[in-house]
Amino acid sequence: MKNLKIAAGITLLVLGLTSCKDEKQERAQKTVENYVVYVDSVKNVAVADLKDNWKSVEAEYDRRAQEAQAALADIKDNAAATEKINESKIKYEEFKKELTAQLVPAPGPKQQLRDALFGAGKMGDDMNFSWVNAQNIHSVYQQFVHTVEDNKDKYSREDWDEIKLMYEALDSRKNTVEKEGLSAEDNRKIAGLKIKFAPMYKINRMGAKSEENKEAKE
Repeated sequence: MKNLKIAAGITLLVLGLTSCKDEKQERAQKTVENYVVYVDSVKNVAVADLKDNWKSVEAEYDRRAQEAQAALADIKDNAAATEKINESKIKYEEFKKELTAQLVPAPGPKQQLRDALFGAGKMGDDMNFSWVNAQNIHSVYQQFVHTVEDNKDKYSREDWDEIKLMYEALDSRKNTVEKEGLSAEDNRKIAGLKIKFAPMYKINRMGAKSEENKEAKE
């Protein structure tokens, strides 16, 4: 009788442990599914609503992603669950990239011009040229002058005024860079670019102004 009681007790214990394991695995599977559903639901929210709550959405995503990743340890055969998580991660990152592009306002005409002259994001309203040094200043002048040359027929008088402002600021930076190890060869190349720019600016700005005056009279 005693042996039967012990055997029954062991059986109940095993069943209890199995039940706990099953429940733990079910919870883990549910956690993964909740993560997948969350990603799909975010993609269906209006952009305007996401714009106002994006930080909260990202925080919730990070929490659910971490929980889903941790839940894999409680799933015996987790290959399918791992695939689901990875697919949802890719979906989310692609969606985030598209959304970010929509949320960031397009640069205005002046910033577009600066981006073309110096490279995207290099020059803002602060006109900070600290990124220009003895090693890259020749390439900066080169991009500036060649960009102006390629687009000289498209610029308005206001564009030319902005170009002159940027050019003079770059020249001012050059005075500093010359004391910081600017090579004689790069200095000569920059001098050649400056010789090309000066008449191009004078002639084309004058032409843009004349064209605007003509249009104003008409």
